[in-house]
Amino acid sequence: MLRANRALCDKQGLRRKATKDFTPIIASGFFSFFIANHPAVAQTIVHSDEKDSTSHLHHKSSASTHDVAAHSGSAHSQEHPAAHNAGHEAHTGVNASGTEYITVHHHHTSATRQAEAYLATIPGGTSIVDAATVLKTRNATNADVFKYQPGVFAQAPCGSDDLRISIRGSGIQTGLNATRAGIMFLFDGIPFTTPIGTFNELQEPLGIRYTEILRGGNGIDYGSTQLGGAINYTTQTGYNSDLYQARLEAGSFGYVKEQLSSGHVMGKSDYYLSVTNSYRAGYQENTKTTNFGVNFNYGYKFNDKVDNRFFFRYRQTSENNPFYLTRQQVAENPKQMAPAYRGLGTKTIEPGSEFIADKITFHVDDQSKLVTGFAYINAPMNHQLGTSSSRYYLSYATGTVDYQRHDSLLGHASDTDIGIYTSHDLQSRIEARVRIPSAFAAQGGGAFNQLITNSNLAASDTVFHVRNNTEVFKNFFLTAAGALTYNPRAGTQNFPEYSSFSQSSLFFAPRGGFRYVINPNVEFYGNVSRSVQQAQDWQYLAGTAYTSGLATGYPHEWEKLRPQTATTFEAGTTGHYLGTEWSVTYYHSAVHNELLQVATPEQVLLNTSSYGNASPTTHQGVETSFHSTLYQWQGNIISLRNAYTYQSFRFNHDATWGHNYIPGIPQHFYQGELHIDMKNGFYASVDAEVSSSVIASYDNRYKAAPYHIYNFDVGYLWPNKHRQVFLSLHNLANKHYATGVIPVASEANGNASAMLVGDGFGIFAGVSIGFN
Repeated sequence: MLRANRALCDKQGLRRKATKDFTPIIASGFFSFFIANHPAVAQTIVHSDEKDSTSHLHHKSSASTHDVAAHSGSAHSQEHPAAHNAGHEAHTGVNASGTEYITVHHHHTSATRQAEAYLATIPGGTSIVDAATVLKTRNATNADVFKYQPGVFAQAPCGSDDLRISIRGSGIQTGLNATRAGIMFLFDGIPFTTPIGTFNELQEPLGIRYTEILRGGNGIDYGSTQLGGAINYTTQTGYNSDLYQARLEAGSFGYVKEQLSSGHVMGKSDYYLSVTNSYRAGYQENTKTTNFGVNFNYGYKFNDKVDNRFFFRYRQTSENNPFYLTRQQVAENPKQMAPAYRGLGTKTIEPGSEFIADKITFHVDDQSKLVTGFAYINAPMNHQLGTSSSRYYLSYATGTVDYQRHDSLLGHASDTDIGIYTSHDLQSRIEARVRIPSAFAAQGGGAFNQLITNSNLAASDTVFHVRNNTEVFKNFFLTAAGALTYNPRAGTQNFPEYSSFSQSSLFFAPRGGFRYVINPNVEFYGNVSRSVQQAQDWQYLAGTAYTSGLATGYPHEWEKLRPQTATTFEAGTTGHYLGTEWSVTYYHSAVHNELLQVATPEQVLLNTSSYGNASPTTHQGVETSFHSTLYQWQGNIISLRNAYTYQSFRFNHDATWGHNYIPGIPQHFYQGELHIDMKNGFYASVDAEVSSSVIASYDNRYKAAPYHIYNFDVGYLWPNKHRQVFLSLHNLANKHYATGVIPVASEANGNASAMLVGDGFGIFAGVSIGFN
């Protein structure tokens, strides 16, 4: 039971809901697999338009020949198993039995292929998103990036940067907070997740080259011990970008997004610079968003052994907030904002966040390398979300050291990775100030901008991790890994009264797994891992509230939250056969002290929440993707892509909630796309997104309505030229739906304000032009 919320728990009328039949979604996945098992002859069209230099790549693994070949064409790539009009490449490799063979892939640069090879060595659920595919349509937010990724639930309510993202139940309770929880995020292998969480505003999707997704315990190589795993964004460099490039997107709801970028190689050095600017008036009332960002990196190759890359990211955003509607309000008029907040001008301002980092790679010898990284993060925030404003003054320092080595033991490949990462608060101060003076009349009144509370946080995260992956016998690989985490947390409230807390935790998170390559087309894997997730440091201020004065309703005491731990078993298969690539993973997590959130309407108005540790819970699910070539002729392709995720998160014999489901995200979530790619550069697709109802209350009596929306894209890529135009139609049926919910404790009348609205019908167009 949530210790912080005993007074909120409704102990009456518990009702368990049977899971509704979701046959149409499951059937569509099997349909795509069986219809794809139609013999198709792959066509090989070699396209060379790449200025990569592999000597400048600094990736996690030097995968063995066995590993690279065994996964060529697997579902990890999430790309077509055959030729594509935008460029094609035939890869020759050696399979697990040492026989040379040829597979045909979507064109990737050498760095993207090396990333695929690294992910292929992991015995668990992973995938990679190639920006070349994502850029064929609108790139408004990261929700566009994470489409069709198995196990990833990512939505951008109100079209904002406040991405709601969850993997295996991570962070499902965090609402529209400005920091994400439960997943480690990295830029180019350097974490930008801090003790307070991950900052949304730094995650501009343009300027990214590819994105690695390592679900659950599979993220341990990056130092992630969190339930959701790790997501690593790899940015463009001068080696793979145009000298001059311009992109413009525009469309419904006053949406305009502009990008200018440049990349170039100059002898031993290179640079990449991207400047973005966007505006959105909004589909829903009071959802205007604006942002401006800079993404820059500079690399220098000292010699064959040492190279360095400097990174700079800057982004400022302003996002209006409509708050939450009831299910009935969404059905009747999703364009309205929450009536209680109309006229308050609720919004969040992030006046300028910075990520400044440097990474040095030492190639010790042909078999090993040492990578060191450092980052400084500054992320001030001003949340004007109710009658008061919450102001955050935040800065952090992060450091990483990682040593990677490839050996051969008795003729078998053995890869080792040893690393440490640490992130520390430099400044973490939170103030609450009066915003609407009249709202404080009952507490004696307050002048505009008068201080209500002032708190300071002090925290750090340090993870030492080690992993070895060895081929113990032909085609059978064993992985042994472990991480030691140290997470001290402390805080003081200095005004209006003094209170403080301090605690620390030291945990060991082991991991073991296997991967068996049956033949070049099929492999199986399994693993068991331990995850450890400390609460975000600001969540500890969730205890007893003030009962008098301006601070009435604001928390005064600190809650001693225990770390969330879980033991996860995972098993799955990847492969390709008769034109279909697949990835299927099952996982089961026994979770202890799960960190959950609930907020009363009064707390929402004050921009506060209550956090607590739950009784034991169970997370389990199935993550699947199928990508099929349905038909090919003369270099043209019709393909079908499916991603279906089943997820069930429940309490275990809870004193209040029994076996109820944990609210927050849908049990069934499906995204599918039927795509045609023509040799002449024309492409078109129709896709569907289907979601089961989302439970919105802990008593399971309140749900968001299920929905299905359809979209259509059409575009043209000039062959052998860096020019593109596209047109996108979103939500063709103008469906009224909620993209997510903010859970409430209980709802007897079934009509709580807990829904986040999705966009209605919209038309978007874009053009991109590059020159060298």
